[in-house]
Amino acid sequence: MTTEQIAEQVSANFEVRSRVSAVRIDGAAAALASVRELAADFSSGAAARDRDRILPHAQVARLAASGLLAASVPAEYGGAGLPPSVVAELIRILAAADPNIAQIPHSHFVYLNLVRLAGSEAQRRHYFGVVLDGARIANAQSERGGATVAEISTTLRPAEDGFRVDGAKFYCTGSLFADVLAVLTRLDDPEGRSGLAAGEYIAFLPVDAPGVRIEDDWNGIGQRTTGSGTVRLDNVVVRRDQVIERAPAVAAPTAYGAFAQLLHAAIDAGIARGALTAAIEFVRTKTRPWFEADVARAIDDPLLVQRFGELSVAVTAAEAALAAAGAAVDAADQEASLVARASLAVAAARVLGDRAALEVPAALFELGGTRSAAADLNLDHFWRNARTHTLHDPVRWKYQHLGRALLHDTAPPWHGVV
Repeated sequence: MTTEQIAEQVSANFEVRSRVSAVRIDGAAAALASVRELAADFSSGAAARDRDRILPHAQVARLAASGLLAASVPAEYGGAGLPPSVVAELIRILAAADPNIAQIPHSHFVYLNLVRLAGSEAQRRHYFGVVLDGARIANAQSERGGATVAEISTTLRPAEDGFRVDGAKFYCTGSLFADVLAVLTRLDDPEGRSGLAAGEYIAFLPVDAPGVRIEDDWNGIGQRTTGSGTVRLDNVVVRRDQVIERAPAVAAPTAYGAFAQLLHAAIDAGIARGALTAAIEFVRTKTRPWFEADVARAIDDPLLVQRFGELSVAVTAAEAALAAAGAAVDAADQEASLVARASLAVAAARVLGDRAALEVPAALFELGGTRSAAADLNLDHFWRNARTHTLHDPVRWKYQHLGRALLHDTAPPWHGVV
């Protein structure tokens, strides 16, 4: 490869081409009003899109154009600087309408937070700027084949033109809709040529960079339209200013992991609320009463009323825990000494969100009756989406962290997943 070809490839690699032009939001009230309007539109076709696996390209483009994907960009860089609690509420509202769409920007917000916490001033200005203009970031993080999910084989190798990245990533949520991929890599530099510390780095790659291939091969039972395909990286050229070390965010007392987990809790709480809303509508309009209840309407069956009350408590508890956790993450984002407390609050929210997200969508059929099981209605998309999303990381470990904190005064670990 000639010097001119290398320069051309590196230049193409760094340029981010946003596919929409985004408006600027100026505060929490505007953001919440905007997301509610979008959610109302997104909900009407959510079941059909999921059933027929119609990827929500138009909906995600509208989300980007709304300016909501720049909600967390700090004010000093031109953004609204909305706190974690508000970002979580935006995600929860979207998840109640369409869980697939809600999960797509999860990694977008998480990696914007990485830029804020660990990026250089130039990197902050660049990536915050392109997101303000409408660019979307997706993850290329998980791998198959390692002994655990924490093992990373995708390499970042020093080269004459910066670095090269090689590897394969799976479950890359949002990659089919993205402008930028945040690729988790392991530095492979035994001779110390790069001058970088050993460890993990995120390489920010435009989706159209030479050597990047995104495959639409996601076949999960749920979250079918999240664009969670495979990303393959073959000798991709990366500049130094496209690389951010992960350690300052995950190996230090920051709210990075708590924020990421808060957004997962928001997805679960939103799914639970969406399923409850769907159950209420179905039972009110379509369910026939059980003859032994001796009532004219299903909604007057005292056993059915009781069950709805129980489900309401489950959803309310999940939402209350989410709000409390959001407030804790807001505080920890300003004060490092509060990070452990925030992580524990988020762990509790994850547990309650997990419970509600699995219980309520299953109960929808219990309450709706046989008619609710019609395949064309696709009401099972709430349960399938919840079951798939809640596999992200096991809630049994949330109980462990909560219990250890109570019994041993042990703070939760800094690894980005609590």
